[in-house]
Amino acid sequence: MDKMKVKRLWKGFWQVADPRSWIASTVPMLVGAALAYGTRGRFSLPWFLISLVGIYLIETGKNSSNEYVDYMTGVDRNIAPENRTPFSGGKKTIVQGKLSLIEVLYISIATFLLACGIGLIIVLFREPDILWVGLLGVLISIFYSVPPFKFAYSGLGEFAVGFTFGPLVTLGMFMVMSQEFDYRAMLVGLPIGFLISNVLWINQYPDYEADKQGNKKNWVVRLGKEKGIKVYTILFVLAYISLILVSIIYRNPFWLLGWISIPLAVKSVKIAQREFNNIPKLVQANANTLLIYQVTGLAMVLASFLNG
Repeated sequence: MDKMKVKRLWKGFWQVADPRSWIASTVPMLVGAALAYGTRGRFSLPWFLISLVGIYLIETGKNSSNEYVDYMTGVDRNIAPENRTPFSGGKKTIVQGKLSLIEVLYISIATFLLACGIGLIIVLFREPDILWVGLLGVLISIFYSVPPFKFAYSGLGEFAVGFTFGPLVTLGMFMVMSQEFDYRAMLVGLPIGFLISNVLWINQYPDYEADKQGNKKNWVVRLGKEKGIKVYTILFVLAYISLILVSIIYRNPFWLLGWISIPLAVKSVKIAQREFNNIPKLVQANANTLLIYQVTGLAMVLASFLNG
């Protein structure tokens, strides 16, 4: 294999892996680890790092399989130039010629297998009960785009993302750190789940026409752009209400620190209501929604530490 091909494959791999998108899983993992320390006084840096690598490999596998399917269905190829933004069109490795279809497929298979290997190590040497959490996470990630379920195409993608990056990952990391099961860790993941679903929701707007043409029936396509903004607003409301629930369950008002992002959420909703048909101007709402996820997540990490 010549050096030019190796260089192309290496760059293509990191483009489809997209470390910037790993913030989706980093937030619930940090919250889950902080919760284990705040409520149980337990934390293991080696196992935290091992878990981190495993989850990032699953994300890369999901990105790759989604890239493959979206190209085959025409979704990525049909996005109009004026609608292409940093938040649209997948990872763009195939349409830009960075990777071939078969290379993306091999990356997906390899990263999922490596993730399963890491999961098995955690099960055997750290926390056996994590098996069902990890298995569920892998299956949801695989079938997010892949038949027969194709959650992203059948209207279950938003739920799959919210559940996985909210309650499931938060609980999983809590269990690896504390070596205990606690249903409350899943409830802590609810605000995170609602907010990451909203990140996906608003990011579907630049791809609306292409998704519709490619028969990708997510809920923005099903409802239409204008009605979709109402759900976007509701998801924010549910996220902030669920922080009240978590605060009551743990008898800890510090969970309400997550409300610090409310002004930014209000601003994002106003932008979305006004610019849902103007993708270049809607991009600010896309960026704000991701920032809200990060800011709220960091506030929840602090609340977890203060939960003792």
